[in-house]
Amino acid sequence: MSQTTVLVGFAEAMSAPEVVWSLVDAGFRVIAFARKGRASSLRYSRHVVCHEIRAPESDLQASLSDLQALMNSISSQAESPQRVLFPLDDKAVWLCSKMEPVTGWLLAGPTGICADLALDKNLQVAMAREAGFNVPRTALARTAKDLFDFSAAESYPIILKAADSVPTYQGRVSSCRKWICANQSELERAIGQWGERVPLLAQTFVTGVGEGVFGLAAPEGVRAWSGHRRVRMMNPQGSGSSACASQPVPQEIRSQAEALVRNAGWRGLFMIELLRDRSGKIWFVEINGRPWGSMALCRRQGLEYPAWHVELALDERSQAGLAVSSGSGLVCRHAGREFMHVLFVLKGANSNALSQWPSFWKAMGDVLHFHRADGLYNWRRDDPKVFFADFYYTVHDNLFKSRD
Repeated sequence: MSQTTVLVGFAEAMSAPEVVWSLVDAGFRVIAFARKGRASSLRYSRHVVCHEIRAPESDLQASLSDLQALMNSISSQAESPQRVLFPLDDKAVWLCSKMEPVTGWLLAGPTGICADLALDKNLQVAMAREAGFNVPRTALARTAKDLFDFSAAESYPIILKAADSVPTYQGRVSSCRKWICANQSELERAIGQWGERVPLLAQTFVTGVGEGVFGLAAPEGVRAWSGHRRVRMMNPQGSGSSACASQPVPQEIRSQAEALVRNAGWRGLFMIELLRDRSGKIWFVEINGRPWGSMALCRRQGLEYPAWHVELALDERSQAGLAVSSGSGLVCRHAGREFMHVLFVLKGANSNALSQWPSFWKAMGDVLHFHRADGLYNWRRDDPKVFFADFYYTVHDNLFKSRD
């Protein structure tokens, strides 16, 4: 019997290597689409071939056209009776949700209201509040006046971030950083850098430890629950984790998460990002509708979310992910991000709101203290080039930001 073909992308997604390995180990034939001219660790894998398309950061419509042409080309080869498109990052989710259906292809990703939820952070906030999560005070800002009005009504510090997971401006994906503002002066500086190019979400700034909740939404409910907490962030000012540890998901959080995905009619994998403040109160941050960066930690526990996601998309009656349990206390670390963590600590904070900045020597000691049981992101014995390329590109891309 021919293998099911799964087209994944973008190849530059942090989760890409672990996703590909999960799919390959489950017996799928995997192909990847990558940004034209953009390096990635997945290009060094012996398990997948990468095909280039134009980057959405350069031209959204051209990227969409290239992806559709690639799918038609794969279809014409007729090597597999079943073909699945699996977006790995937010920009791929955006492209896949906008694309006209291609005959013979199944989308293993959010569509309709689920795509809206995955990409619209203002909608996420509203639906999370409805599901019972604690949500920081939030306002949608399109003008500088909106931000000044919000800051006048709320006490500092506040955080500003793009309201859309894929902010667009003049036919291209627009990069938009986050700002943490401790006072009026920092807010005015942020507004000058923002330039009202894209809508922003303004929120009261909550400090604490990041946590994640993961699951697989099936017709009868969520299965394969797992959770993690961040041991370290790559950038202490706010970023993805460089090290994380597995932990159980409290029943209250399960109930709220299940209400959120049920109300949206969600299917497949999901990740909900949370923040636990110093008092122990848990706050909603966002929901991701694609594989998450710490997929390595899940897979080290035997939680094959990518393969289960595709199996469920192919057959909603699939038993994928049932009768599994997650572990607790397992630590997984990203080598390149751990290295960058030390450099970010050395650089120092960009806002006075970050009063508890880690010391350089403690950060160095924490990163160098490696337990035998600790796992590594993107390491596979029969595909070692991926790990070393991943380390190099993580450091390179953070030191020399891409101009795409």
